Amino acid sequence: MTSPKVALKFSKGLTNYEDAICLMEKRVEEIRAGVADELIWFVEHPPLYTAGTSSKKSDLLSPKRFPVFDAGRGGQYTYHGPGQRVVYVMLDLNKRGRDVRQFVTNLENWVINSLAEFSVIGEKRDGRIGVWVRGEAGQENKIAAIGVRVRKWVSFHGICINVEPDLSHYAGIVPCGISDHGVTSLINLGRTVTMNDLDEALQRTWCKIFEN
Repeated sequence: MTSPKVALKFSKGLTNYEDAICLMEKRVEEIRAGVADELIWFVEHPPLYTAGTSSKKSDLLSPKRFPVFDAGRGGQYTYHGPGQRVVYVMLDLNKRGRDVRQFVTNLENWVINSLAEFSVIGEKRDGRIGVWVRGEAGQENKIAAIGVRVRKWVSFHGICINVEPDLSHYAGIVPCGISDHGVTSLINLGRTVTMNDLDEALQRTWCKIFEN
């Protein structure tokens, strides 16, 4: 991540979700206007659920458990909380090819390459956006979710990777509308990885995907 076009922002502690949305909205407009650099923003949130544009009310199983926000991004319901790295990706796709599908594929590949640094094999699945890993019994569990929004070809929202969240919090939703697969985390896979370790891996693998 050495490109001068892309700024990095790391927020300590837990970032209020509504504040995050406001910052992204403002930055997207500034990128469009050419007065700010593209931005990759690393955050953690307090426990909450977000609803994407394809979410179904029936997939919100415990509406009073945590705050629920209309995210405006693609996808369905997902969970954010402590121990999960959320990375908001604000890029000018006018300069990177106006191809949203390829952009999502690039985000998936970025996650897969980063997980590989911890000897975790991440995989993609047709019709299921995100990154999946296989358990010892062959079951598929989701370790990373992806949801993006594009406004006049500037992206926002992004990815989330489970480092060490409380996986029981997912019980309040049908994650991403998929009920026949589970969720997992790096710690659940036996990988003792800190948030800083993951951040460094994400920075190392960025250029292989986005700066070629």
